[in-house]
Amino acid sequence: MAGKASAGKTKKKWSKNKVQDKANNSVYFNAETLAKLEKEVPTYKLITPSVLVDRMRINGSLARRALRELEARGSIRLVSAHNSQLIYTRAPAPVAAN
Repeated sequence: MAGKASAGKTKKKWSKNKVQDKANNSVYFNAETLAKLEKEVPTYKLITPSVLVDRMRINGSLARRALRELEARGSIRLVSAHNSQLIYTRAPAPVAAN
């Protein structure tokens, strides 16, 4: 009897997961992205590779390279480096001597 009752039920349908779009991030700097990087990034309060990937649509390895370059120039400064998570901030503005 128990077998007959369950035979009439339909099989459980698994939920259809939404497919996430593949990120189409740049792997090279073009002139436009490089200019935007040099102008805007030093004004951000919190700068991480993840922030650059999200805002500039660039590859993660490209973001890390760009941050190292900006730090070497003195445009930004390193706050914390823990394993692979690098946290930068704006460089302090130079104090004008009177």
